[in-house]
Amino acid sequence: MLADVSGTGRLLRRPELDALRELGERAAEAGYGLRELIGLYLGETRRLWGSLPGVARAPSAAAVARTDDALLGAVEAAISALGEGHERAQHLAVRQEEAARREFIDDLLYGRSDLGRLAERAERFGLRLAGSHAVAVAEGNEPYDDVHPVVRRVERELIARFGEHDVLLTTKDGRLVCVAASSERVILDAFAKHAEWPGTGHPGARWVTIGREHPGAGGVVLSYEEALGALELAERLELPGPVLHAGDLLVFPVLLRDRAAMLDLVRTVLGPLTTSRGGAGPLLETLTACAAAGYVNAEAARRLKISVRTLSYRLERIKTLTGYDPGDALQRFTLETAAMGARLLGWPQEPL
Repeated sequence: MLADVSGTGRLLRRPELDALRELGERAAEAGYGLRELIGLYLGETRRLWGSLPGVARAPSAAAVARTDDALLGAVEAAISALGEGHERAQHLAVRQEEAARREFIDDLLYGRSDLGRLAERAERFGLRLAGSHAVAVAEGNEPYDDVHPVVRRVERELIARFGEHDVLLTTKDGRLVCVAASSERVILDAFAKHAEWPGTGHPGARWVTIGREHPGAGGVVLSYEEALGALELAERLELPGPVLHAGDLLVFPVLLRDRAAMLDLVRTVLGPLTTSRGGAGPLLETLTACAAAGYVNAEAARRLKISVRTLSYRLERIKTLTGYDPGDALQRFTLETAAMGARLLGWPQEPL
């Protein structure tokens, strides 16, 4: 092709460019990097240049210059076509790899594949499912996707520190998910730290919930479900965060398991609060703040942004209406449990 161009000065034809694009694709599929591919072609061009007919037989310096210009134009077009084909193959490979990764992640997190086959596929993505794993889930004020700056920042920090072995980072349903081997618990701690504080200019996660460690592929599913459950509880109960461990919240699923008993407790203990002039809301909020402050009235009043005198009045109203004294340890426990149940049930906003 170069010999013909050197003799005629013509441009490369469409079939030639298509053939070069195909060669670029084949080179990518064979494992050649773009820089290596271009180096091979430029090296061969340089080797042939002086022996090409249009160069070797040129009658004058002006003819050599014209031939050189035509050859450089052909080389430029050829390299561009090679690069286009190479990039096309790379983009296709990336899409195929990403599709395979997404399919694997769905199967892993939802347990929708044969465990043996899942373990084989896991090794391709850096996980060895024979051991135990735990899952952490981060939720921000806006949905996370693969190109979100927080996702990129967390991914960069984790890979730089731990590499890609025994850790899987992905996005799912607008959340950032990290799967790590239980022997590498420090990975989840680092994930939580960087999700909470991703750096200047990037908003941190509202909550990062971490499921317990469980063995095998089924253990990943269980840990993921625990992390999602903890996230749901954090939102419903407005728990202080941002980092929460599912193992610390085991009492809540127990409470929710017997919904009828919980309804009866809230209705019986806290139902009378609805007769208060401001409704049950402020008094329920007072109970929650007192519990969070360890029943230090000054601290509870500060959190509620009211005076200590107003707080004392509200506590007395709670005692009068319910018959339960917040100053008595046992009765306080009943009030706290009922208040917790009210928040789980969405009461008083939602009717019992």
